[in-house]
Amino acid sequence: MVEMSVIGIALDAASRSPIVLLRDPSRRRQVPIWIDQAQAHNIMAGLNGEPSPRPLSHDLMVSLLEAGELHLERVIIHAIEDSTFRAVLKLSHDAPSDAIEDVTQPESIEENELSEELLDIDARPSDAIALAIRTGSSIWMLEEVVAEASIAVDAEADAEDRNEFRRFLDQVSPAAMVRHLQSRHPRDDETDDDTLG
Repeated sequence: MVEMSVIGIALDAASRSPIVLLRDPSRRRQVPIWIDQAQAHNIMAGLNGEPSPRPLSHDLMVSLLEAGELHLERVIIHAIEDSTFRAVLKLSHDAPSDAIEDVTQPESIEENELSEELLDIDARPSDAIALAIRTGSSIWMLEEVVAEASIAVDAEADAEDRNEFRRFLDQVSPAAMVRHLQSRHPRDDETDDDTLG
C-alpha cells in the first residue's frame, strides 16, 4: 500500500468537474478522483480549516465518531470498479494505536490481534478523504490502484531519469557491470555456485 497525501482540488478542463488530487510520497505520481461540487466544498473546508457557522455533514460525522468513542485509524482506497473508486474507513474503539502505551497492553496481545479489532466501513472516497482531513488520519491506496489510475506529475523529470539511465547503460561495459555487482555482493568462496550475488 502507498500512503497518499491530498494536494488540493482542481477542475477538469473539459467537464469543469472538480477533482481531488492525491499524490504519492515520491511526488512523481498523482491520482485524480472526480467528485461533485458539494464534495469539493467539504474537502476544501477541511483543508482550509474554515469554521462553519453550522456543522457541515463531515463535521457532524467527526462529532458522531467522538461521541461513539470511535477513532478513524486510516482510510484505504482499495479498488476501482466500473470506473468508480472504492474506499473503506478503518475504525477502532480505542484511542489511536500510536497513543497507546506499551504498559496498557498485555504482552500476549500481538499486532495482528489488535488489527482484528478494527471496524471496516464502506465509504465513498470523497467522504473518506474529507473525514481523514478533519481527523488527521492517513490515506492509503493499494499499489495496484495507484498504478492503474495515476498520472505522472513531472513527465519531463521522468523522461530525464530514463535518458540518464540509458546513457549509463551505454557507457558501461558488461565486464564492468559484472565487477560492480560482484563488489556489491561478494561471492561466498565456500560455494561452487555460478550465479552472481
